[in-house]
Amino acid sequence: MNIKRKLAKALAFIFIANSIFTMKSIQAEAADYWPSGVDVVAESAIVMEEETGTILYSKNMDDVHYPASITKIMTALIVLENCDLDETVTFSAEAVYGTELGSSSIARDVGEEMTVEQTLYGMMLESANECAYALGEHVAGDMDSFVDMMNAKAKELGCKNTHFNNSNGLPDEEHYTSAYDMALISRAAYKIPKFAEIVGTKNYTIPATNKHSDPTPLNNHHQMLHYYKTNQYLYEYCLGGKTGYTVVAGATLVTYAKKDGMTLVCVVMKDTTTDEYTDTTNLFEYCFDNFSKYAVADFASISEDDVNVTGILSENSELIKVDEDGIIVIPKTASILDVTSTVVPYSDSEDSSVIGQLQYSYADKSVGYANLIFTNAETAGSYPFDNIPVENGGSGKEYIQVDYPKIGLVILIILAVICLIMFIRSKSSEILLFRHRFMSRHQRPQKTNMTIIRDNGKRRKRRR
Repeated sequence: MNIKRKLAKALAFIFIANSIFTMKSIQAEAADYWPSGVDVVAESAIVMEEETGTILYSKNMDDVHYPASITKIMTALIVLENCDLDETVTFSAEAVYGTELGSSSIARDVGEEMTVEQTLYGMMLESANECAYALGEHVAGDMDSFVDMMNAKAKELGCKNTHFNNSNGLPDEEHYTSAYDMALISRAAYKIPKFAEIVGTKNYTIPATNKHSDPTPLNNHHQMLHYYKTNQYLYEYCLGGKTGYTVVAGATLVTYAKKDGMTLVCVVMKDTTTDEYTDTTNLFEYCFDNFSKYAVADFASISEDDVNVTGILSENSELIKVDEDGIIVIPKTASILDVTSTVVPYSDSEDSSVIGQLQYSYADKSVGYANLIFTNAETAGSYPFDNIPVENGGSGKEYIQVDYPKIGLVILIILAVICLIMFIRSKSSEILLFRHRFMSRHQRPQKTNMTIIRDNGKRRKRRR
């Protein structure tokens, strides 16, 4: 990006920050209310809205627990970020025999070959531990290196209480996480379309391989999505997820569900067997009943005068645009007028057009965001910003418009006047001399008729 564009972006952000930070927050007449009337058996739980990361419900969400096989969500995330689906995975002796005897498996053999896609299905649907091990080796070369990648990714995602020590989730004192951290990982993974497709698949068949002449049928073990052992826990809005269980971890479960256009991620940890499904269903129902999602485009400008009543820019701004794909999630009892916003600048972004973010809050909770998009400053003629009217809690300042062509014309006129003044000063001595000669010539005494007669008389006497 050239210097001119950087300066333009800096100038744009100065305008927007100054405009927004001077606005008064709109205060709700009613007290802020956050629903909290549900509880679960699980020792830790969280429900997070998938698009915004808004936490709708939490119970001991930062407590550390063993994750068991929901670990494989992180494994799948790293694999999908680093591999093509048609790459060949070869099962090593460590992958086949290095996992706990009797743990989840699809009975692969040493030297067996499958594609990355087939191995992912084996890992996510049947929770096959040898598939998780083989994928880790395929990505990083050895398990220690893959574990390093897992922990680096956890840190990148903002996990605070996580340390991985294997790719499958088998018991290990150095392998732990929290409900909040797993929600972050699960949310990031679900943004990958292939991951969403895999965890939402009920049945899959691995074709014959170099070691198995018969196809291998797979069934999704998540009982809210698929009739695996019983249909008792089927949930119509379930999109899929990942199960987990060990004696020390208890039941762990990650589930995705969507209703009325809102996708939620639920994590329960240290739960009792089958209660993980009941807890998750109850949490989903409570959150779907008590929260709503709003698009920024629906509330960015709602007054008759196109006034921004929520603390963001007017739709008329040509230099900065608020990304209309941004959303907020708030309780159904709340109004969009109760939401406040804060500008957070970006010092670095993969998308050069994004220069900041409007982060929305309600009841001291983060409820969503919208990116601030930098438009083409070279083609924009004017950059208007407006403030909130007094009746809506704002400053009441009038609409401000900066018209650069007119400003340029004024500057040219001023420069022309300055140049004229300097020219006149440089010629001042010549002007004064000209004025003196002019005045002298016109102020010399004129001869009267009597003077002329005397002069003529004197000339005659001299001639005599």
